Amino acid sequence: MYRSHNCGELNASHINTEVTLAGWVQKSRDKGFMNWVDLRDRYGITQLIFDEGRSEKSVFELAKTLGREFVIQVKGTVIEREAKNKNMTTGEIEILVTELNILNASLTPPFTIEDETDGGEDIRMKYRYLDIRRNPVKNSLLFRHKVAMEVRKYLSDLDFCEVETPYLIKSTPEGARDFVVPSRMNEGQFYALPQSPQTFKQLLMVGGMDKYFQIVKCFRDEDLRADRQPEFTQIDCEMAFVEQEDILNVFEGLTRHLLKEIKGIEVEKFPRITYEYAMKTYGNDKPDIRFGMEFGELNEVAQHREFPVFNAAELVVGIAVPNAGNYTRKEIDGLIDWVKRPQVGASGMVYVKCNDDGTYKSSVDKFYDQDDLGQWAKITGAKAGDMIFVLSGPADKTRGQLSALRMELATRLGLRNPAEFAPLWVVDFPLLEFDEESGRYHAMHHPFTSPKPEDMHLLETNPGKVRANAYDMVLNGNEIGGGSIRIHDKATQQLMFKYLGFTEEEAKAQFGFLMDAFQFGAPPHGGLAFGLDRLVAILGGQETIRDFIAFPKNNSGRDVMIDAPSAIDDSQLKELHIKLV
Repeated sequence: MYRSHNCGELNASHINTEVTLAGWVQKSRDKGFMNWVDLRDRYGITQLIFDEGRSEKSVFELAKTLGREFVIQVKGTVIEREAKNKNMTTGEIEILVTELNILNASLTPPFTIEDETDGGEDIRMKYRYLDIRRNPVKNSLLFRHKVAMEVRKYLSDLDFCEVETPYLIKSTPEGARDFVVPSRMNEGQFYALPQSPQTFKQLLMVGGMDKYFQIVKCFRDEDLRADRQPEFTQIDCEMAFVEQEDILNVFEGLTRHLLKEIKGIEVEKFPRITYEYAMKTYGNDKPDIRFGMEFGELNEVAQHREFPVFNAAELVVGIAVPNAGNYTRKEIDGLIDWVKRPQVGASGMVYVKCNDDGTYKSSVDKFYDQDDLGQWAKITGAKAGDMIFVLSGPADKTRGQLSALRMELATRLGLRNPAEFAPLWVVDFPLLEFDEESGRYHAMHHPFTSPKPEDMHLLETNPGKVRANAYDMVLNGNEIGGGSIRIHDKATQQLMFKYLGFTEEEAKAQFGFLMDAFQFGAPPHGGLAFGLDRLVAILGGQETIRDFIAFPKNNSGRDVMIDAPSAIDDSQLKELHIKLV
């Protein structure tokens, strides 16, 4: 081997030991008669010393030629370091080098390989293999590995079996666009890359595997943002002969296990709230409950005065911002401009200062007296020294706008502590949601989600009120996992396809294989999938997933390191029977 030890394991107990190390040159310090080199590998840094009086002349001179990121091998003796560094695990020793081999020279890297680098994101993405040498990225990948191993251990101990499912599958409508792959051997036909292994894990339940999991790549051709990639990884799970409560208990247990083993945090039972409660109280279905600022609906106490904006609104709703009563007019105007941005879309905002003396000062004092504003404070939970912000308009739109403001204010006020973890379940989602553009209902989760049995009769008369046997796990304002009890009989699945607007022919063409399988004794089953990338990022104290993926794409879906996607040769297109337009 090229080394007897790694660069992070030597200490005072190894003094006088002959060792061989290999790694990259982090930096060198040439003092003329003495030269120090920091040698780095994945495990740490060890200081090397080349001494004009103690090293062979050829070794001493060769050391002077070393540049940053040269790959070298050294042999030498572990000696006590005169100027010890308590911040390094190897800070008590150094290696007096007797033999030096340059295994590979290096160009000067385009950015410094340091924790705090001078390289911008674009250049680091282009040279990602260099970026991985930096501790923040390297440690993120090691952290991801640790989480994945704990997941495998926990599920395997519960008798889950990891089964691989295919990547070349049939294109089926699951919400996002498929990535498609042309088939050379089947002219004019295409595979799709899976958005999830949904139908396959259901078929594994039909096959009697009972408890399945897979840490699996999924693919969706959709617009990207900081926490979304065209290829992402799921912890995909399915169980047979279970009800919703069984699944919630298993995966609540998994999350508690990860928080304890990875973060050293004990969490008891996770709160459970309904989708309806989440939307009315927080304005979204993945609420961050590390802080308050719960919504207070003000219609009854705000629409009795001559303020036309509120009187014409479907919803008047506010939040109390803690200790914000000292905001200046400039700060308030800045927030009003913030909610008016196209990304949020509010037409304006009303504020109420809750003064320390128990009085109120508002932008609508002209229309509302102190008793009115006191009612607003009571409903929103505002106290002396707080500020109330109020939005109004169409109910769904206004809740979304106030939710965005709530999260922005929490970030500005430092209420979203990445070291604090607040998980919860959101349950009782609508089964269907109406799409104005297409004029029909779509599955909120996917077409295999089972309706609540007690709501089945509403499918014919009021489909929008049917609740799904579905659930999401939310952690710190992020949906980290979701799933449902599945439909497991052909008749109900056909009925679901009917209400989703499929003709019998379309349903058979798309999902005939699944409905056929249901006729051969399919067990009741359900499951859940965690987003591994997002889960790891949140456990790692980050909001974005990119640094926890070895080779991520940029916001345009490009891998700038290998320059993909790219054009392919005309001969390949011809072989695939494809003509570009």
